[in-house]
Amino acid sequence: MEIEARLKELGITLPDAPGALGSYIPLVRTGELLFLSGILPFKNGILLASGLVGGDVDIETAKEAAQQIVVNAFSIIREYEGLERIRRCIRLNGYVASDPAFYNQPGVLNGASDLLKKIMGNNGIHTRTAVGVSVLPLNSPVEIDFIFEAG
Repeated sequence: MEIEARLKELGITLPDAPGALGSYIPLVRTGELLFLSGILPFKNGILLASGLVGGDVDIETAKEAAQQIVVNAFSIIREYEGLERIRRCIRLNGYVASDPAFYNQPGVLNGASDLLKKIMGNNGIHTRTAVGVSVLPLNSPVEIDFIFEAG
């Protein structure tokens, strides 16, 4: 699978990898597994949106934020391991800062899941958790962590 070529076909340019916002590193490899820390939807150094989904942030904007997180994940992998080593996405855990009346966290995370499949084909199909939370770091509407298999 040629991820770089597929990204180019889709018109996606990877940004510089976002750095850690605290006392951790963005990626750890153990064996053939890559564990990515929670990633926020930064684009050009700023969050795509802030606040609660279903209140301050509509679902379409939240889905776009989830897609940006996938782009940021690939930029982290490129920097730490190289995209050519990625075999498949195994899991993503998604957190959606949610208005108390909002219950469509899976719909938000479909933005990330669908983009992974577009980029990686069947190797982008993964297991997933969708969790609604009251607040996320920096008032981000979405945060996702990932597990990838690499060669």
